Amino acid sequence: MAVAQRAESALQQKREPDRPWLIRTYAGHSTAAASNALYRGNLAKGQTGLSVAFDLPTQTGYDADHTLARGEVGKVGVPISHLGDMERLFEGIPLERMNTSMTINATAPWLLALYIACAERQGVARTSLQGTTQNDVFKEYLSRGTYIFPPRPSLRMVGDVIAFTVAEVPKWNPTNVCSYHLQEAGATPAQELAYALSSAIAVLDSLRDGGRVPDEQFPKVVGRISFFVNAGLRFVGELCKMRAFTELWDEICRERYGITEEKYRRFRYGVQVNSLGLTEQQPENNVYRILLETLAVVLSKRARARAVQLPAWNEALGLPRPWDQQWSLRLQQILAYETDLLEYEDLFDGNPVVEAKVADLMAEAKAEMAKVEAMGGAVAAIENGYMKERLVESAVARFRAIEAGEQVVVGVNRYTESEPSPLTESGDGGFLLPDPEAEAQQIAALQAWRTQRDGAAVEAALRELEAAARGERNVMEPSIACAHAGVTTGEWGETLRRVWGEYRAPTGVGKAAPLRDSGRDQLAVLRQRVEAVSERLGRRIKMLVGKPGLDGHSNGAEQIAVRARDAGFEVVYEGIRLTPGQIVGAALEEGVHVIGLSILSGSHRALVEDTLARLQREGMEDVPLVVGGIIPLEDADALRKAGVAAIFTPKDYDITGILAQIVEIVDGRWQEE
Repeated sequence: MAVAQRAESALQQKREPDRPWLIRTYAGHSTAAASNALYRGNLAKGQTGLSVAFDLPTQTGYDADHTLARGEVGKVGVPISHLGDMERLFEGIPLERMNTSMTINATAPWLLALYIACAERQGVARTSLQGTTQNDVFKEYLSRGTYIFPPRPSLRMVGDVIAFTVAEVPKWNPTNVCSYHLQEAGATPAQELAYALSSAIAVLDSLRDGGRVPDEQFPKVVGRISFFVNAGLRFVGELCKMRAFTELWDEICRERYGITEEKYRRFRYGVQVNSLGLTEQQPENNVYRILLETLAVVLSKRARARAVQLPAWNEALGLPRPWDQQWSLRLQQILAYETDLLEYEDLFDGNPVVEAKVADLMAEAKAEMAKVEAMGGAVAAIENGYMKERLVESAVARFRAIEAGEQVVVGVNRYTESEPSPLTESGDGGFLLPDPEAEAQQIAALQAWRTQRDGAAVEAALRELEAAARGERNVMEPSIACAHAGVTTGEWGETLRRVWGEYRAPTGVGKAAPLRDSGRDQLAVLRQRVEAVSERLGRRIKMLVGKPGLDGHSNGAEQIAVRARDAGFEVVYEGIRLTPGQIVGAALEEGVHVIGLSILSGSHRALVEDTLARLQREGMEDVPLVVGGIIPLEDADALRKAGVAAIFTPKDYDITGILAQIVEIVDGRWQEE
């Protein structure tokens, strides 16, 4: 009887469907005009919000003609050098009706200023704008690497954006605390919870304790905080993680900040499901992975995402084409409009398995948050390298489990037999190649922009910006004035670099716990080989691991550096954002036997060819150069012909095996001499 009553009660819960989440794709490439066409096409297909991907020079505050921007312009997103680019990006898109998410962090005040200036040129009031600036620079020090300034001035700018938008752009989400890239950098679910919430606490504490907003406005500030999360394939655990996020955030808001209004304590989040787990091998399997990951963030109503953007099946191969993005868009639409998912209350309330898992995650996350708090909070735990070291260690464990077959990846370390895929046999290789002329076009347009603006107005606006940064004024209004005056992204960035300097974050490599072996496994064999070759060389094999250009995704480089250290190499790794000239200079000074470059941004041709040319000029052409990254077959062939000794792509998941090949390359080069 009780079972029948529960069943009848559950049926009675069926009602009018909830509104679906915001449906987005993360997009932008080549030029503002090309990206505008892509956005308008996706909106016509039923996408309900925009999510803008910016290229690396834009994210790190450089103009397209800066030395570090070479090869990076328009590769991983759209280049935005000035207000004219922003106007082209949103041409024909009414901003008063659009919900726009911008994945931008170190330069978030600048890109928001450009967006507001663009809206004002359209005649749109600030108060009507809706959207999100990610504006979470903490995770940049830990994972993505697009930071510019030291943590404390960066925290100040995060606060400037929040304080400004709460007063001037009340519908805007001024910061999107981002755990997405923490998971990609190796975070366990508990670490993802702990470090994201610790970052949010650091931001809110600085606003509250620094008097940045009036006390009566503080609950609204808390209510505008949103999150951007990752969802991996262990979707039951990921679903529980999202429920844990919801409960922990409610508890923090109540107990730490005294927020009484329930609406201001809601855990509001958007999500892009995991791209780290997408495979180059059998890439058609990625469609199922993306669907399962999406279920983790939409099944539980109480912890359902407010916005979802999905990667495309081919992102491990290259840039998705419009059709590939449409496929991901249709997946969301089928879930939202064809299924009955939105017609019921939460399906998991009262489930003992879910409740136990949520409780375990909360306890583990609280313990880790207490460690961070004891150090002085998230800023201190970034400056002393603690959080970065823990992420590197977790990533080591993940890679090791995949190599050992303990963590199954279908098509990679199990069930590798495969029929040829018709999806990748088209003439374009199954992905979109960015316009090779886009960089030259952007540089030419930028130079033309500089010649036609009012130079005196530019200088005056930049002086005001610098004065605000050196004092205690909010940088947002001066940044908007800079946008209207025609200031460029590089000029804005350089002005603030003069005030606060640049920062190099701890790599987490030196103190990461060493990997132990059983004495019989692959690593033990590699150690023996390293010792033998080092003895013949007369000193230990020395490897420089370099990250040229602006690509800050350092996970792969860090794992190579840590494993090489554990295998007995002497390793030189100085972190991200180096020029080819700096890398070659370090190789010459350190007397290395081999150089390994990691490039994931698509700029491999320009940066590798530059590095090879510099090695030749220094008389170091005998030092072998190996390269890792997302490198199409055609480019790989060209790089080998240019002199690259070996190329590794995402399909080469066996790090110990990669290093074994590098040892043989060094030994072979030595024997040639």
